[in-house]
Amino acid sequence: MKGILLTVVVLSVLPGLLAAVTVRSGTQTEAQKADLLKWAIHDESRPLPPVVDPGPAGPLAPAPSDAVVLFNGQDLSSWEDMKGQPARWKVEGGYAEVVAKTGAIKTKQGFGDCQLHVEWATPAAVVGESQGRGNSGVFLMDIYEVQVLDSYNNKTYADGSAAAVYGQYPPLANASRKPGEWQTYDIIFHRPRFDAAGKVLSPARLTVLHNGVLVQDNVELTGPTGHHVRPPYKAHADKLPLSLQDHGNPVRYRDIWIRPLE
Repeated sequence: MKGILLTVVVLSVLPGLLAAVTVRSGTQTEAQKADLLKWAIHDESRPLPPVVDPGPAGPLAPAPSDAVVLFNGQDLSSWEDMKGQPARWKVEGGYAEVVAKTGAIKTKQGFGDCQLHVEWATPAAVVGESQGRGNSGVFLMDIYEVQVLDSYNNKTYADGSAAAVYGQYPPLANASRKPGEWQTYDIIFHRPRFDAAGKVLSPARLTVLHNGVLVQDNVELTGPTGHHVRPPYKAHADKLPLSLQDHGNPVRYRDIWIRPLE
């Protein structure tokens, strides 16, 4: 059996918690890939993750000194819509809220390997169910989605739950807080590498902490994420924008910062 390489990545000091992730390679990745291949995309018979209470949300913490602050609660000057026009989401009370049918927003700056911190909240008043309830998404490089969803007492397909790598990996645990409460994602992302001919040299990898709970453990992405599709990789630039999805629900975002790792 192959040995397991251990690397500790320190994310940030969260309220009352030093979030340290043990990132594994080797046998863990092979088990994850084997599990992925057992299930059809969005298979509703795929087991749902166990529920874990992450505890209450803490106060806002300052971004690290070397982070690029993408949203500080004041304006969306670092963002634009998908046509390059000013972002039209509502900004008030220190947060940005999705305005339905205005479209997704993306950063003006491109990023590759990174550590990303995002805080989000679904509507306190529950409307809809499954994928129609508090739906949005965080797209690394505008290609690879970590799902945002109200997964508190809300049954949906496992690979579409909050903190899922959409259509590929369900979270290891459902660490969702109640609707209306602030939630955090701390993400370590390593972009795919391609050779000059466009062949994949190494796939994209994701580690995610949801409210301080490890829910994606250095998973190896099969390619871009999508609805009812798992398309293969297609060579792309080393740096691309981060984007946030407009899925028609008034999801809120605050305290977004990123640390490029390349």
